[in-house]
Amino acid sequence: MIKFLDLKQLNHPYEDEFHKKFEEFINSGYYIQGNETKLFENNFSSYCGTQYAIGTGNGLDAIRLILEAYKIKGLLQKGDEVLVPANTFIATILAVSQARLIPKLIEPNLQTYNINAENATKAISSKTKAVIGVHLYGQISEWQSLKKMCQEHQLLLIEDSAQAHGATYKGKKAGNLGDAAAFSFYPTKNLGALGDAGIITTQDKDLADIIKKLTNYGQEVKYVSKYKGFNSRLDEIQAAFLNVKLKYLDKNNQKRRRIAQKYLTEINNKKITLPYVEDFSQHIFHQFVLRTHQRDVFQKFLWENGIQTLIHYPVPAHKQAAYNEWKNESLPITEKIHKEIISIPIRENLTQNEIEYIIKTINRF
Repeated sequence: MIKFLDLKQLNHPYEDEFHKKFEEFINSGYYIQGNETKLFENNFSSYCGTQYAIGTGNGLDAIRLILEAYKIKGLLQKGDEVLVPANTFIATILAVSQARLIPKLIEPNLQTYNINAENATKAISSKTKAVIGVHLYGQISEWQSLKKMCQEHQLLLIEDSAQAHGATYKGKKAGNLGDAAAFSFYPTKNLGALGDAGIITTQDKDLADIIKKLTNYGQEVKYVSKYKGFNSRLDEIQAAFLNVKLKYLDKNNQKRRRIAQKYLTEINNKKITLPYVEDFSQHIFHQFVLRTHQRDVFQKFLWENGIQTLIHYPVPAHKQAAYNEWKNESLPITEKIHKEIISIPIRENLTQNEIEYIIKTINRF
């Protein structure tokens, strides 16, 4: 069986460095917000090209903390609308709801699966104050159009970069494109921790200072809380592991690009719609997503031929019980995407034989 993902195998090359980091961690006596966390925040901000990076407990918290900090700054308030792509992972939408803001679902571009800027512009109302551009599957959203729209309507532009570690747009990395950006380091990401972890990047010092306090109970100094904060700190041991893996991120992304290039060049089946790629040098292929009208049959065929696949994602937010208030929403593009998409393996440690076999098997369907 060609596994979709094998985390043990993916992390095997770093085991010696992990063990060394773990021993240093144990011996340091600093288990929360120690030197490794500070080092990773500095390393990641340098990598993205931003002035500031603040570690968080996970990616969902990273989005929510940005929104909460903007509320403190007075740029958002309870009940404001935030435009989000309707086909994003539910964490993006949950973060908006948890911040007591109103998520407004926007139909995506059927080619790229990213938020459609034209649809977003049409959805702006007097209550709209922010847009979250999700760089879904590793490709930057329609950034020029989104940025222009936000400038014209004085909206905050926030990046959900949970799937875009190392992706670029016009020479700038994800995390350095909007007013602030949220990343997840969930173990399956291109830069994955060995547990939950996240980070926020920004050029805004005031925003960064507020977020830093919010992650740690809103404390200005120990035991003195300026804000009603949270407990969402980047774990010290996860920061240590991420410091090891960050060094290899660009190399691993390049391996994924080479696999994607081969898939796009050699997969040839009229029943299959291949992903649209605007620029290979900018896409980091967190997922390689196909579309087919016969998804269930196709997925069963691949499984029977020893290829594991996943669906990102099977149920859109407006069809989830958690958002029952949207059950009558009509979002045909989103629903089409969720019914037809299927992700095939694109991990950087696929062998040449495995890649060839996947291509030949898909072409036989």
